[in-house]
Amino acid sequence: MIAEVRPTAGMRPNILEFSREQLAGIMADLGEPKFRAAQLHRWLYSQEAADFASMSSIGSGVRAKLASSYDIRRPSVVRSESDRQSIDADGDLTTEKYLLRMPDGELVESVLIPSGERLTACVSSQSGCPLQCLFCATGRMGLRRNLHAFEMACQAFALQHEAQRRPGGRLTNIVFMGMGEPLLNLDNVFEAISTMTATDYRFGISEKRITISTVGLVPGIGRIASSGLKTKLAVSLHSADQKQREQLMPVARQYPLEELGKAISGYNRTTGLPVTLVYMLLDGVNDSPEDARKLARYARRFLCKINLIDYNSIVNFEFRPSYDDTRNEFVRQLLDAGLQVTVRKSQGAAINAACGQLATRPEPYGANPQ
Repeated sequence: MIAEVRPTAGMRPNILEFSREQLAGIMADLGEPKFRAAQLHRWLYSQEAADFASMSSIGSGVRAKLASSYDIRRPSVVRSESDRQSIDADGDLTTEKYLLRMPDGELVESVLIPSGERLTACVSSQSGCPLQCLFCATGRMGLRRNLHAFEMACQAFALQHEAQRRPGGRLTNIVFMGMGEPLLNLDNVFEAISTMTATDYRFGISEKRITISTVGLVPGIGRIASSGLKTKLAVSLHSADQKQREQLMPVARQYPLEELGKAISGYNRTTGLPVTLVYMLLDGVNDSPEDARKLARYARRFLCKINLIDYNSIVNFEFRPSYDDTRNEFVRQLLDAGLQVTVRKSQGAAINAACGQLATRPEPYGANPQ
């Protein structure tokens, strides 16, 4: 269920916190037909209206009633950081991290990632994360709260506005790989995707260009498979050894590799789509030849591709990225096993914007916000 809307004391409810279905209920209570709710949703998300008075297709009396009962409060960009180490040969494409303040003051990080002709928005689904994977800075924060659907959609909208300053000027992809575990907030993720992919809205992106990432929450994988969505699914695996995976990712005790494998196979059968297995190489932890053989045996059980990524150093964390020779040998073994493998270049590490590095904190953002 979409979370119940609970306005901050002394403030009117934020109309953006209501789902499409709830907006229809609001309009029905005002004696308005259902299509008025669709008009309201379009004004809020396609036109990004700042107030009810500007919603010219809705009668003035209805607008007045809405304005007397609700506010429109959107997330705002507090500050951005550019990874100048990732500037391309033309000097104009960089990874950028954005700190956004939610209407209640909660802080969330999002990342704009260029790669060739692609420009990807990495959005967060939670403030913090409860899963405490050992290599992830977000997990050290703990869970502060789930994000509303509008807070996820508005991250993409904010990054789209930033993207317009770049060559091409438009987001091509969205990944739910920022702060948090999307499958712990799946109703709101679905609602956000519905808004992002509305074909007649100004933003409108294809479902096929959206990726949902998970650490392997089996019930949520089943829900995505049966949802009818054409989004992509990425599973953060990081080890094909059960004991080792439990040490790295405590959630593996609840959803062991065998159960996860069955869920991925079920996803394949239901959707006809492959799954991306994300594997972070950690020096001396999960990058041995035996680790590669275990991964190959596991991955051959279903339709998938393997995405190898480097560990991105985090202050006070004991892990290190694998050496180049170790990584190359790991890749060779997977390729020899007939698997599809990509090695993803880490982007944004210099500004703590790469995988596992997102974590809001008072500094440096708390001082001198731009």
